[in-house]
Amino acid sequence: MIKKGLTILIVLVSISLLCVGPASAAINTIRQGNTVFIGEQGLDISAAMGPDTRIGWWASAADIYTTSPTQTIDLNGRITSFTVSPSEFGGYVGNWYRLSSTGKADGTAFLVADPQLAFKVEDNSVDVNVEVLKWIPSGDDIRFRIDTNLAQIASQRSTPAPITIKVQSPDGAIYSSLRNAGGMPTSIVDIPVNTVPFYTGSIWNMGDPAIYPPGTYTIWVESNINNMKDNYEVIGKTISKPFNLLNQGQNPLITKTTPVTTQITRTQTQTSIPTTTQTITSTTTMSTPLPSETLTISPTTAVTQVPSPSQTQAPGFGLSLVIPAILFGLVAFLRKE
Repeated sequence: MIKKGLTILIVLVSISLLCVGPASAAINTIRQGNTVFIGEQGLDISAAMGPDTRIGWWASAADIYTTSPTQTIDLNGRITSFTVSPSEFGGYVGNWYRLSSTGKADGTAFLVADPQLAFKVEDNSVDVNVEVLKWIPSGDDIRFRIDTNLAQIASQRSTPAPITIKVQSPDGAIYSSLRNAGGMPTSIVDIPVNTVPFYTGSIWNMGDPAIYPPGTYTIWVESNINNMKDNYEVIGKTISKPFNLLNQGQNPLITKTTPVTTQITRTQTQTSIPTTTQTITSTTTMSTPLPSETLTISPTTAVTQVPSPSQTQAPGFGLSLVIPAILFGLVAFLRKE
């Protein structure tokens, strides 16, 4: 019975080694014609080099069989632990050829590429451009799109390229997994990327404020395949440009426009009050004028209505009064006589 159990255990361990061992080893094993990326280290390129120990790079449009290489590198002693250093390969991407002992091209060794890495946040609940709005309503389903040339590792090295999504909360904590609407967690560390573009599916929902409080989240993606990021940490290469995403229930654009509307309403109210007051005052003054106000408002009319004698006497008016008086006195005098 013990012997049978031991046999079963050995079989299980062997299966585990077959599943795990080769996959982890294959990511640093380079075959002839494979692509290697600037920053990778610890690569075993013996299968790509064959018996040769030197490689050469020719400038664009150069004839590799009739001219000497533009750049050569001696790999003797580092074929089983090769580093694609930025200093050696930064300006020389493309095909590198094995060189024979005579310095002639002896077939392709590998292709050197500059890694490219970018991502997008997508709202799976509504059709909006999150990149423009930089805001997602709490409770919407979120997925990630990853764009990278590292995906070709999957077909060349028998294992997908591990890409990690970094999500930093408003208080500075970094998540290693995200929960969807049903509360199911999904790891965002070393996501196996094997297509271009690559979609994660709806793995994040910020509807629960106890887990995902409102505020601004900072998101980026990175890859450290064979210590690539450690040796070549460049934004857009081994680490993406960070993206700030606001999580809150109300559209921030609506919140910003509310104070402007209120201010306009108040301004209109303040303008209408003086106008109404002026109209009422004018009507009251005209209906029941004070004496002093009448003199002040219509000085010309007052002078016209009460003219001075000197201004209104007609010529000869005084003489017409004197003549009858003289006649009256003469008649009285003659009677007396």
